[in-house]
Amino acid sequence: MDDFVKNTRSALNRAELPGMSLIEHLEELRKRIIHSAIYLAVAFAVAYAFHERLYGFVQAPLDQLHIPLNFTHPTDGLTLYLKTSFVGGAILASPFILFQIWLFISPGLYSREKRYVWPFMFATIGLFLAGAYFGYRWVLPGAIKVLVIDYGHRFHPILTIEDYTGFFLAIILGLGIAFELPILMFFMALFGLVDAKFLLRNFKYGVLVIFIIAGVICPLPDPLSMCLFACPLLVLYLLGTGMAFIAHPSRKRSKVRPNNAELGMLVLSVLRFAALLNARRETRPTAAQSWIPAYSPKVVTSLLL
Repeated sequence: MDDFVKNTRSALNRAELPGMSLIEHLEELRKRIIHSAIYLAVAFAVAYAFHERLYGFVQAPLDQLHIPLNFTHPTDGLTLYLKTSFVGGAILASPFILFQIWLFISPGLYSREKRYVWPFMFATIGLFLAGAYFGYRWVLPGAIKVLVIDYGHRFHPILTIEDYTGFFLAIILGLGIAFELPILMFFMALFGLVDAKFLLRNFKYGVLVIFIIAGVICPLPDPLSMCLFACPLLVLYLLGTGMAFIAHPSRKRSKVRPNNAELGMLVLSVLRFAALLNARRETRPTAAQSWIPAYSPKVVTSLLL
């Protein structure tokens, strides 16, 4: 814990955004929020144009089990279309929104850190889609089958649009966000908040947090299903630990600075030797003198220093 506090304090000592006051920061944030809202609105309009297909996408797990949806309020059908269109539009606009986030934080990053913009965007979108697909392909159908068919086989299921939509979004969005764990660990290591040793040393606490998250987002009551949620997150935790090992600034400094220091000392020694040689020849230019300079203690000390 002391290492985490120390790393956090060192990260807070990073250079501030160049030439920007607090008001300018707020104006920049306002600008990025407005741009993101515009992208989200345009993507929502595009997604709503295909709301019937999106509804078929949401309804597909229930159609496989021949379970119809019901509604208890006249606006439930419209609410379903709006929610699915909003989520589809958010996924469609996510690259543009992430780019706006990057434009806001990039002035505070070093030049070596700005090169991660495209890997950051691709990895973030790819991991979110992987988590959403994992939930849609395996978790959601399995949860409906266990809860409705197995546990509720003695009863007549009446699934409302409102309940099913919340259940659907909780699984899809929950797993999509949970799969962003390596990205979070990567940037925490990049900013010097944590390192691979800290993550491995506190692995038991990471396992505890992962199982708590799995228990929250898992819709099934049995421990086996919770383990099914937790296993991918544990793999992602180990993947994030490896990414933290690569991204931590101390590792880069240990690889770059010694080489630069040795090269600088070598160049300095060569230049100093050449200068001393030249000065020796100018002061004693006779041919009878040996071409090898006679080093005094001062000369040797200068060369060593």
